[in-house]
Amino acid sequence: MRRVTRNLLVAIALVAVALLALGALPGYLGSGDPYYLTVEPIERNDTAADVNNVSDRRYPYLVGAIESADGRSDGYQTGPFGMKKWFTHTPFDEVDALTQQVPNASTETGVRVRRNGAVYHAEVIRS
Repeated sequence: MRRVTRNLLVAIALVAVALLALGALPGYLGSGDPYYLTVEPIERNDTAADVNNVSDRRYPYLVGAIESADGRSDGYQTGPFGMKKWFTHTPFDEVDALTQQVPNASTETGVRVRRNGAVYHAEVIRS
């Protein structure tokens, strides 16, 4: 094998490993106090986003919060310099997606959602 060909293959392998690391590594990074997606049952019957058929793969924080005993999802920590949000799914993404789907369901601090007949107010908090 020629030296040029070998060097090209090594360079391609290094780039592939670097891209894989950029895709996997940010999920494990975290710093600072965690953010949580919290849901609280509300009595109001205003417009709410229907989340009966959403998947926990698409909305893991929302489904986790609704199904938890304390109404709080797993924590999400931002990475150094805020780079983690570029590569990973965040609770902010879920609230923004629901707000875009049903603009009338948005509130000042979050979004109203409806699941199995119950209406919840979902918002991201930091504790």
